[in-house]
Amino acid sequence: MPAPDSYDAVIVGGGHNGLVAAAYLARAGRSVLVLERLGNTGGAAVSSRPFAGVDARLSRYSYLVSLLPEQIVRDLGLRFAVRKRTVSSYTPSGSGGLLVGEGRTEDSFAGLTGGSAEYAAWREFYALTGEVAGRVFPTLTEPLPTRDALRERVGDETAWRMLFEEPIGAAIEDRFSHDLVRGVVLTDALIGTFADAHDPSLVQNRCFLYHVIGGGTGDWDVPVGGMGALTDALAATARAAGADIRTGHEATRIDTDGTRAEVTFRTDDGDGTVAAAQVLVNASPQALAALLGEEPPTPAEGAQFKVNMLLSRLPRLRDGSVDPHEAFAGTFHIAEGYGELATAYQEAAAGRLPGAPPSEIYCHSLTDPSILGPGLAARGYQTLTLFGLHTPARLFTRDNHAAREALLASTLAQLDERLAEPIAGCLAVDGEGRPCIEAKTPLDLERELRLPGGHIFHRDLSFPYATPETGRWGVETAHPNVLLCGAGAVRGGGVSGVPGHNAAMAALGR
Repeated sequence: MPAPDSYDAVIVGGGHNGLVAAAYLARAGRSVLVLERLGNTGGAAVSSRPFAGVDARLSRYSYLVSLLPEQIVRDLGLRFAVRKRTVSSYTPSGSGGLLVGEGRTEDSFAGLTGGSAEYAAWREFYALTGEVAGRVFPTLTEPLPTRDALRERVGDETAWRMLFEEPIGAAIEDRFSHDLVRGVVLTDALIGTFADAHDPSLVQNRCFLYHVIGGGTGDWDVPVGGMGALTDALAATARAAGADIRTGHEATRIDTDGTRAEVTFRTDDGDGTVAAAQVLVNASPQALAALLGEEPPTPAEGAQFKVNMLLSRLPRLRDGSVDPHEAFAGTFHIAEGYGELATAYQEAAAGRLPGAPPSEIYCHSLTDPSILGPGLAARGYQTLTLFGLHTPARLFTRDNHAAREALLASTLAQLDERLAEPIAGCLAVDGEGRPCIEAKTPLDLERELRLPGGHIFHRDLSFPYATPETGRWGVETAHPNVLLCGAGAVRGGGVSGVPGHNAAMAALGR
């Protein structure tokens, strides 16, 4: 039997983190093979045309960029850019609302709350998180600091206690009085995370931290050309450096003695085996365990509802003081008051779909119209991406289709309550006359992307410091030559490239 092909590194999975690792290793002179199960690279960070006969490339699963370090873009010479949103967020309330951005934030707070206290608290709170962001974000691409070292780096005991030791709900309730303001702040702790504001596990704090430290500022920016532009640039860079990227190759097994490894894979033409000095796995911890034939970790559970829409025009708002082009340019919050979020969590925890499902929307094409074909952009078409909260996978296990349709109807009904016209009347139609709207539950994401339980972070996020189990870079496994470079690594989650960078650094012995 002929000896298998051999590489310095085999990377299992061609999502964005695997491509980052491949590019770093290939540029360092290592021979690299990437095995990707699907017919394309990119994983969840892709752009596609989901509506038949319509020239609109949507960021179908992940859609904004905050956690991608500029260092990675520079190191790899990526041809990739992001744009700032002119509006941070808009939250409708009755016949008015709260607009953050466009130089109108202070007046908007005063109009909503009847005074200046909430705006002052808002500024103080985000000045504090901004300080933390500037100090913590650079550590994500360094060897893991100890807890004490990170605490010293944060340098503010109030901030440390608020973010790392006490449930974030305590800080929100202590600093803010208005229910809507409290809810807007809390949402960053709940994206992809099913938790109460006072959950003693602090899983909501970990989620909040990753949402406010991105880029050292906490800004969430729009990827020019859509999310696929990033992964296309990464794949091109890796290939240019010499990496061999093979799509349609599904890894099925990893055998290792800690020094050398063999990876077995499946293609349409049969099985194959390739040898490697090191294996980097850009997949979930569950998938890693399956490949190694080991006991899987505790199952993960996703808790988000994803809806993509294409509109022939933006809808009119019930709040006549805000132009829809402003309201939808930032994050448009729906049913996300503090009390509403608590009620939705309690309903979902009891096994029921939330009666008033909370969600948030943004319009990519307002900031970056390049994702629309010229004809669509000229006619005023726009994209909308909706992300629903507090919809754990357990709610869909009995009948995924029926639960999806029921949740979509109630979610759009909540949106309609904030509009002066039904959103259905603004939906574009595809080449077969069907409304341009698609919805994804956690079970859909598990089926399509192999996200465990539909969890967008592969598992609950970790605080970005070392523990006895983490290893030097947060990517190590029980096998010295097998590394985890997916979102389930310590300091994983989101579109960041950080696990890919850190696994490459570990593989290079840096």
